[in-house]
Amino acid sequence: MPEIKCIKNPLASDSIPDSSIKLFDISISRKIRKFHSGIPGYSRTPLVSLNRLADRFGLAGIYIKDESYRFGLNAFKALGGTYAVARSLASKLQIDLEDTDFIRLKEQAGSKGLDSTVFATATDGNHGRGVAWAANCLGCRSKVYLPKGSSPARVQNIRNAGGEAYLTEFNFDNTVKMVAELAAQNGWEMVQDTVCKGCEETPVYVMQGYLTMADEAAEQLASFSAGKPTHIVLQAGIGSMAAAVAGYMSSVYKYKEKPVIIVLEPDKADCFYKSAEAGEESPKSVAGEMNTIMAGLACGVPDPIAWKLLRSCCEAFVSITDDIAARGMRILGNPLKGDERIISGESGASALGFLSVLMEDSRYETYRKDLKLDADSRVLLFSTEGDTDPGHYRKIVWDG
Repeated sequence: MPEIKCIKNPLASDSIPDSSIKLFDISISRKIRKFHSGIPGYSRTPLVSLNRLADRFGLAGIYIKDESYRFGLNAFKALGGTYAVARSLASKLQIDLEDTDFIRLKEQAGSKGLDSTVFATATDGNHGRGVAWAANCLGCRSKVYLPKGSSPARVQNIRNAGGEAYLTEFNFDNTVKMVAELAAQNGWEMVQDTVCKGCEETPVYVMQGYLTMADEAAEQLASFSAGKPTHIVLQAGIGSMAAAVAGYMSSVYKYKEKPVIIVLEPDKADCFYKSAEAGEESPKSVAGEMNTIMAGLACGVPDPIAWKLLRSCCEAFVSITDDIAARGMRILGNPLKGDERIISGESGASALGFLSVLMEDSRYETYRKDLKLDADSRVLLFSTEGDTDPGHYRKIVWDG
């Protein structure tokens, strides 16, 4: 049976740290979006309004940003990977990224012999694919390491994007540690989406790359005449996407008028939920296999930058079972008549699955009231990936 655990954030603050606002405000997002718009193949991904589903749930609106169209890579992660890789090369060239573009950066890097640079990362799949694609587009190499249990399709996706992909014998968090050691030993540039030894600045660049997605969504909501969303549900693995979008939304809509921000995780890797439950400023970790179908969210150690921001501005943390994510995949793939179909993977569909169970299951009436989800609510969700593992997608959707 689908199970939801929801906890109000005991550490929520009346303000967000100034350092976080500066990292993720609208002026930064516009510069990064300008950079992304210069990459061949860039286009704004769709924001889909599910009007019939909103009516069914008794909500004013449900809006889903469909990231399966991003650069032809079927996931949003390339936004962070391209920006972080480009920042690294620009730093080596001693130039400001604002003074060049993607095409000229590749030419400049090649002329200075930087095409021999090797970028390394640990990944559950989509981040590594984005890094591999970015490095390949800029004429460089990449080495991408995946935790044990990763599907062959995710490994092949990375290789198809031009990267070298390797399976490890560790879970994600220990794979990150292993790659950090290898990068230090071999002189590789580590492009990780969480802070680790020897990789302190790059996670911020990865997070900032995701601002393009948030800025597009805010612009598209305005074009729908939907105005400001009242609620945003954000998936968290290590928390980089959730923190970046939360920081942006807290800036663009002004902190005291921002939407209600809900952070969601699988119950087998719910480190943010457990951190909030502990009610302490330092985050808590989850160990073990973290065997969830939501592979992109199977992370047991919160990124410290993300935790610092989310503990300030998030209203609630949620932990869900795998069958809720599977339900979200089926609903999006088989929409109510009049709504647009969305192909969303296990992690991508988890937010919609959560919303569907929350609004239709009488066990969670108290949660609905606490979160003020009602007929005036306009909910923004991010389908962060399509069917990045097609075989697994069909197994869940066809076979249940």
